[in-house]
Amino acid sequence: MTVVAPIQPGDLEAFAALAEEMDRFYGTTEFDPLDVRLRQIEEALFGDQPWAYALIAWTDDQPVGFATYSFLWPAAGFTRSLFLKELYVIETARRAGVGKAIMQSLAEIAVKTDCSRFEWQTDTPNTKAQRFYADLGIAVDESKLFYRAQGEALRTLAHGG
Repeated sequence: MTVVAPIQPGDLEAFAALAEEMDRFYGTTEFDPLDVRLRQIEEALFGDQPWAYALIAWTDDQPVGFATYSFLWPAAGFTRSLFLKELYVIETARRAGVGKAIMQSLAEIAVKTDCSRFEWQTDTPNTKAQRFYADLGIAVDESKLFYRAQGEALRTLAHGG
């Protein structure tokens, strides 16, 4: 049985391991030392002003997936929305209902916190994720384009260029 719960401080190492596995899945080959990653995760999730929230999924006391999310404001009519940043399920737990359980938990949080929307995105080539979301009955919203400033473009923009 899969249990999805908000991450607790004692879950940080399990969460860091899952996050590293996700990064490897997306092609990352170099990682900061574990102590640096743990400090950054702890600051983001449990600092004085958390930057994000996370759920972790467990099956038989083994971490099998996670989601990170935040609340955005304003959404339509100056309401708030829940924005899913990352969803990851380990390879051996895929197609076993873990992702669906995480998405249901996130939807429950959105409803309980009076969010008008629950939003997320996926990489264009990630057709497996797209099929997963379609199987949840959620249609793609093609009315938005995604922009990202990073590296030199970010520095140029920050300096008025």
